Order: sequence, then C-alpha cells, then structure tokens
Amino acid sequence: MAKKHTRFDLQKLKEDGQKAVWITAYDYWTASFAEEAGMDMILVGDSLGMCIYGYSGTVPVTMEQCIYHSEAVRRGAPNTFVIGDMPFLSYQVSVPEAVRNAGRFHKEAGVDAVKLEGGQRVRDQIRAIADGGMLVMGHIGLTPQSSGMQGGFKAQGRTAEAAKDVIDDARAIEAAGAFALLVEAVPPEVCGIIRDTLSIPVYSIGAGWEADGQLMICSDVLGIFQAFTPKFVKKYENLGKKTVEAFQQYAQDARKGDFPQEQHAYKMVEGELEKLKKLL
Repeated sequence: MAKKHTRFDLQKLKEDGQKAVWITAYDYWTASFAEEAGMDMILVGDSLGMCIYGYSGTVPVTMEQCIYHSEAVRRGAPNTFVIGDMPFLSYQVSVPEAVRNAGRFHKEAGVDAVKLEGGQRVRDQIRAIADGGMLVMGHIGLTPQSSGMQGGFKAQGRTAEAAKDVIDDARAIEAAGAFALLVEAVPPEVCGIIRDTLSIPVYSIGAGWEADGQLMICSDVLGIFQAFTPKFVKKYENLGKKTVEAFQQYAQDARKGDFPQEQHAYKMVEGELEKLKKLL
C-alpha cells in the first residue's frame, strides 16, 4: 500500500510536472475501490446532495451529512489524502464559524484538508482556517453553491473580463494561504494561465488539460448518475444500465422460480429433519 500523500508530495508532483488524479467518493466501498486504484486524493464532495440524496443541487446539503459520509470514506481509504467539502452556509456566515466547521471535519471525520467555494469573498475564511493549522483548498470558476448568482450551471471565464475575474480570485486564494486550488468549468487556456501564475497546485474539474491534475465525480466516471451529463464528463463505464439489467434478471429469476436453487440454500445436519418431524 502506497504511503498517503502530504501537501508536500502534492506540491512536488506539480513541480515535477506530474499529474495528480483524484475522484469523489461518499461511502466506504467506493473509497476502498478508489484507494485500491491508486487515487492521489479523494474528495467527499457536497455533490453527494445530487449523487446520493437526489437533491436538485448542493445547497440543501448539511454539515452532518458531509461529516457522516467523510467518516465512511476515511474508513474505506485510510491511506489516501481525503478532503472534506464544506457545504453551503458552513463558512459564509462568519469567519469563526468557518474555522469551527473546518475543525469538525478534522475532529469527527479525520480528513486531511477541507475545500470551500469562492474567490476573493472567502479569503478571510481561508486565512483563518489556515491560521488554525488546517489545510484548505480553494474552489473557483463554476461554484455550484452560488450557481444562482452565475446564472445556473454554466461555464465561467469565457470572455477576457470574466477570465480576469477568475484569475484574480485564484491569486487571492493563494495569498490567503490555501495549499491548492480547484478550478471548475473554465476554458483550458484560462486554467493554464492560473497554473502558471500560482505556485500551489491547480486542479481541474471541467477546466481542461492544462491543470496540475484532474478531479471527476465517481458517479459520472461509473455511469451511475443519470439525471444529466456535463460536457466535461467522460463515462468509463455504464453501471447504471448494468445495475438495472442485473435487477431485472434477478426479478425474472425469482418470479419464475429459477432463484434460489439448491446451491443457494443451507442444509440441515444429517438426520435432524427426521427428528424435527417427530417433534412436530
């Protein structure tokens, strides 16, 4: 089993020009599979709102849900760098509350870092969490928790002015003390400028190949999430379809009496059935 990465290992990957690869996970089993596959990091994303609970977005997700799932992921991937995603209103209300909730992730779920959305408007929270001795990752571009302000789940930074705003956010996040940055749904050219501008690792989810590494949602990679497919998603399997087919086959076998069969049943100890009949 490979040794768990530290922030310095992740920094060295950037400096050596090697890509870091990470994925979301929300439960023990997915996390264990991700660790076995050799993922550099796992994000317990607030995307669990859509992928696990069927919400229309991430806003309803609570701290309790995020910590609950982070605990399961930590158990499933004890040797992987795990990041807890801070949900809506867990850090926006006040700086002290942001620090307290980041601390909960560490104390109750044993994460290695936390992630929060926003650029310049959350630099005070990032600084305070970092000053509290915790690693914090920034998240800019498309920020799902504030997608209403952005006009929906749309790509960001597609004009020169909009791109400059994203780059300014990136600079503010690094200056505030974040150890890394996630850029979502911006053109690759913009992500490349951010990567070259910042000394910290810059990761992409839907921001192209210019980043220091890639993040994907596990449900997208596996083809489980069926509601919609973002432009930047590549499905490596169609487990949604395969799951339905497996359920259909099971139902058909059970209704026809083809399941269970003798090999699926437990046998009584020899001679005990006759004893039972006498007792009855």
